[in-house]
Amino acid sequence: MFTNFDPAEKAIRIPEDRRLFLGIQPKALVIIGLLLLATIGVAWLQFWVFGLPADPSASFPAENITSPVGFPWWLSLSHWVNFFFLIMVIRSGLSILADHPRLYWNNSCAPETEWLRFTPVKVPNDRVYTAKEDGRYLNPVVGLPGYRHTVGIARAWHFITVPFFLLNGIIFTLLLVFTDQWKRLVPISWKIMPDAWNVFVHYATFHMPIEPNGFYHFNALQQVSYFAVVFLLAPIALLSGMAMSPAIENRFHWFPKLFGNRQGARSVHFLVMLSYVVFIIIHVSMVAATGLTRNMNHITVGTDNPTSHTGVYVGIGILLITVAFGFLAHWVSWQRPRALQQTEAAVNGTLWSLTINRLKPRIYYQKKDITPYFWVNGIMPKSPEWLGLARNDFKDYKLTVGGMVGNPVELSLEELKSMALEQNITMHHCIQGWSGIAEWGGLPIEKLVDLVKPHANVTTVVFYSFGEGLLGGTYYDTHTLDNCLKPGAILAWEMNYAPLSEPHGAPLRLRIENQLGYKMVKWISSIEFLDTHKHIGKGYGGKNEDDEYFDLLADS
Repeated sequence: MFTNFDPAEKAIRIPEDRRLFLGIQPKALVIIGLLLLATIGVAWLQFWVFGLPADPSASFPAENITSPVGFPWWLSLSHWVNFFFLIMVIRSGLSILADHPRLYWNNSCAPETEWLRFTPVKVPNDRVYTAKEDGRYLNPVVGLPGYRHTVGIARAWHFITVPFFLLNGIIFTLLLVFTDQWKRLVPISWKIMPDAWNVFVHYATFHMPIEPNGFYHFNALQQVSYFAVVFLLAPIALLSGMAMSPAIENRFHWFPKLFGNRQGARSVHFLVMLSYVVFIIIHVSMVAATGLTRNMNHITVGTDNPTSHTGVYVGIGILLITVAFGFLAHWVSWQRPRALQQTEAAVNGTLWSLTINRLKPRIYYQKKDITPYFWVNGIMPKSPEWLGLARNDFKDYKLTVGGMVGNPVELSLEELKSMALEQNITMHHCIQGWSGIAEWGGLPIEKLVDLVKPHANVTTVVFYSFGEGLLGGTYYDTHTLDNCLKPGAILAWEMNYAPLSEPHGAPLRLRIENQLGYKMVKWISSIEFLDTHKHIGKGYGGKNEDDEYFDLLADS
């Protein structure tokens, strides 16, 4: 299912290696195993010692239930809309995960510290191994877009879908609260917990409990499960996703600590997704096992008819529409990726520019927080110019700064160092999912702005690299002038209190702390101030934006 990525690949190719590899730390495996064994074991112990507990559903005959009865049209509609968007969110989320198929509980993301990995590849220690090389493909049956190795497309689908998934959830919750339907999901007594356990004991010991008519009420375990899915899983998914945003993390450093740290949030985000998948499998299985025809009539057409197959036909139709859209989404991903990128920018780019992009980073981390490992990424420069500069320790390096400025300049490293030095310890957020904390020392960009005096209509700053993009051509990226003037924005020549290494961007790399890592250009050759990004490259704001459909604004 996951397969190695060939950076030179530009055409559709079905990967040869489709192995699904699951690597889990023994400690994590033991903990998961013990939890499962303990839960099921206690249920069996109760059964052997005390016998099967009373089924609480037996005391709630349908004729004694007066409110709420049935499923209103808005609840049925919301249920199926939620199903559609949840499938989209899960499939695109899996593709995002595949770009860095390792999960951690620490911010260092050092090889061999992951608690779970979906790649058989072990990071070699005899050569430079980039995070990009570590990415994997996903079969399109499982992941969206499938085959195409670009997290940009996967993120586009994910972030187009998430707002509508959340909107549907908000509307559903409001209607739930302002009608009596909330009584179906919200427990009003702690008695439901022992009742839910008693129902679980029935299932765990292979005794089917009395199945209440869901048109009138759920059993205790169903109610607890549905409550958890709606009021626990969904908020945790939202909060853990927000905790991975560089704009939010660099402004509210306490926020990722809700999950331990930034990588903890990523792991929790995955576990929520896994919980949704497990719930869907169990939920669909129980719907089929306890009366498919009647149950489908409940949730599709709002009737309690045990013989009509209308609900089944409608449900099949919805499933076929969801599958057909999956094929359409795969086609769009390959044939109309630019339209997808532009749609996502219109939805989320606008939303982010009005909200989290306005947050100003706060320097927070201390020397003790610096992580021992920091992934390398990007294609090392191979140009004779850079190689010649590197051989001479960049003593002959000159940074060219021009464009729409009143005072274009060329500055050596020594001249840059004489202007100012700002040292910050910050967290790096890679679009692939890994992170690292490092000290960066360099020139505050506002000092450079003061020197070159940009024209009044300048809105964009372009940073050009000696390196190349994934598909060839000069690597570059753009930032708004506003982001370049935010706290922590520097041209760094120092990393962890030592000269910047070549793999990490020597002689000069960019740090804009409210953005994802691909926006922080390494091996900077020149800087240009412009009134728009639309006339550079293909006009989308950067090499990854041009070729891999990444976001222009990378706050999340």
